[in-house]
Amino acid sequence: MVKITRKVEFSASHYCAVSDLSDSENESLFGKAARPTGHGHNYVLEVTVTGKIDPISGMIMDLKMLKDLINEQVIDIYDHRFLNKEVPPFDRCVPTPENIAVDIWKRMEKVINSKNHELHQIRLWETPDLYVDYLGPNSEQNFQR
Repeated sequence: MVKITRKVEFSASHYCAVSDLSDSENESLFGKAARPTGHGHNYVLEVTVTGKIDPISGMIMDLKMLKDLINEQVIDIYDHRFLNKEVPPFDRCVPTPENIAVDIWKRMEKVINSKNHELHQIRLWETPDLYVDYLGPNSEQNFQR
């Protein structure tokens, strides 16, 4: 198996707050990120696909197709949006980098997985010193409490 990764960037704003908590509780939990006016990030997204190399094309999958799928499933939906107000499911859950990575996985998995290749990892950089890796729901089974 070989892995390929496509990297893209998008900008989005959000705030972090749990609707069942008071303003002071949200501020205690999320700090300045809880302010309802929001703040923005220039996110960097890496989508990694794994599969067997096609003997004819020499590729796991068409790289232009991968770019187009990322644009369709993520960039067109997320870029320059206020996530809490414009992008479901973040009208119902906190748009932390962890939750954003899971949502991106769900969007990408349905259009990437085939008999020849599958989604391997989502890496989402929220800032230059903070990123989240998500390996899909099956990786959660390995998590021990």
